[in-house]
Amino acid sequence: MKRSDGPFSLFLAPALFFLVTVGCGGRPAAQATQAPYVQTTISSYGSVEPARRLAGIVAPYQNVAVQSSLSEPTDAVYVREGDRVHAGEVLALLDTADLQAQLQSDLATANSNHANTVHTVFQGSLSIAQGVDTVHSDEAAVRQAQKTLGNDSLNLTRDRNLLSQGYVSQQSVDAQATLVQNDQQALNTANSNLAAAQSNVAANGSLSGQGLQASAVQQSVAQEKVALAQADQVRVGIAKASIVSPIDGVVVNRNLNPGEYPGSREIFTLQQVNPIYAVLHASSEEVARIENGAPATVTAADLDGTDRFSGHVVGVLNEINPGSTDFEVKVLLANPAQRLRPGMVVQGSIAALPISGVRVPVTAFTDDNHDAVMTVQPDGSVKTVTVAEAGTDGTSSVVTGLTAGTRIVSNGQTSLGDGEKVSYRQ
Repeated sequence: MKRSDGPFSLFLAPALFFLVTVGCGGRPAAQATQAPYVQTTISSYGSVEPARRLAGIVAPYQNVAVQSSLSEPTDAVYVREGDRVHAGEVLALLDTADLQAQLQSDLATANSNHANTVHTVFQGSLSIAQGVDTVHSDEAAVRQAQKTLGNDSLNLTRDRNLLSQGYVSQQSVDAQATLVQNDQQALNTANSNLAAAQSNVAANGSLSGQGLQASAVQQSVAQEKVALAQADQVRVGIAKASIVSPIDGVVVNRNLNPGEYPGSREIFTLQQVNPIYAVLHASSEEVARIENGAPATVTAADLDGTDRFSGHVVGVLNEINPGSTDFEVKVLLANPAQRLRPGMVVQGSIAALPISGVRVPVTAFTDDNHDAVMTVQPDGSVKTVTVAEAGTDGTSSVVTGLTAGTRIVSNGQTSLGDGEKVSYRQ
C-alpha cells in the first residue's frame, strides 16, 4: 500500500527543524583554560642567623670527691645516695674526743707560757733598773776615787817641797807617795767597775727595744704563740670532723658508715646539677660558626621533648681524639628543678654567626633537600632553578645560585611543571 503524504507529514518536518535549531543554538561556547594562581615572593639580599642542631648528653657542672685527712672514727652519717644537699650541710660527723683533749692541753701550755712571759717582763724590768742603779753607784765611786787621788797627790807635792827645805823626813814623803799609788789603783778599780756596769746596762737594753731582757721576753712570747697555734690547728681538726658539702648538689656515692675510719679513700661523691652542662658533638664545619656566648636551646627526648632549657655556649672544644673530626660544644643551662640529669641524651639548637646573601623563604624549596626553587619567568611560566643553601634560621634561608630580585613561588612544593603558566599578584 502506498504511503501518502498527509497533513501530519507537513506538520512534522517544520517541528523537527525547530528542535534541531533550538538544540544547536542553546549549547554554550567552549571557554579558554585559566592559569592557576600561586603566591610569589621576591628574593632579596639579607642575612639570617642559622641554628645548628647538635646531639649530645647531659654532664654535671662539677663532680666533687669528698675525702677526710683525719684519722678518727665516724660517729654518724646523715645522707644517702640520691639525697639533695646544700653547701655547708653536714654529711657526716667524726669522733673528736682525743682532739678535744689535745686542745685543752695546748691551751694550758699557752696559759703557762703567757704567765712565764709576764714573769719575764717583770724580771727584765728589775734587771734593767738594777743595772742602771749599779752604773750610778759606780760613777759615784769613780768620782770619789778621783777626788781622793787628787787630794793625796797635792799633799805629796807639798811634802816633797817641805823635804827639800828639811821640814819633813824622807819616810813621810815615801808614805805619802805610797798612798797616792793606792789611790790610783782604787780609781782604776772604780773605772773598771763602772765599765762593767755600763756594759751590763747596754746588754740588758730595754723591754721595748733590743737587748738581753727584750729577747728573753720575745722568746717567751714566741713560745706562747706556738702553743696557741697548736691549739688553733687542733680546732681546725675538730672543725674538719664535721664533713660538710662544698656545693649544692646530689649525693651520687656514699662510701662511709658509722664506726669506720675515713682513711685516704673517697668517702662521698657529689654532683652539682644546677647549673648543668649539655655536651654536644659537632663536626668541624658545624663548629666553625659557633662562638662562646651564643644562645642555645636544649630539649631531652627522655622528657618527651616538651621542656626547653635555655642557656649559652661556654666552650667550643677542639677535636676529642687526635686526628678525628669530632668536636664538642659545651652549653651551660639553668636546671633549677633538676629535671635534666647527667647522662640524658639531648638535642641542642645553637645560634651561629649571621650569614649574608640572597634570602628566600624556607617554604620556597621544592623538596626537603633544599637544593631547588621555582622561579616565575617574565611570560608567567615557571622554571626550576638549582640553588645551594648556605644557612637557615628555620624561616628564611640564604642561598647561592640565585640573584636578588628574582620572583619565586612561595610554596615550592606546589604541583607545577617547568613551562607551566601561572597567575600571581604583582
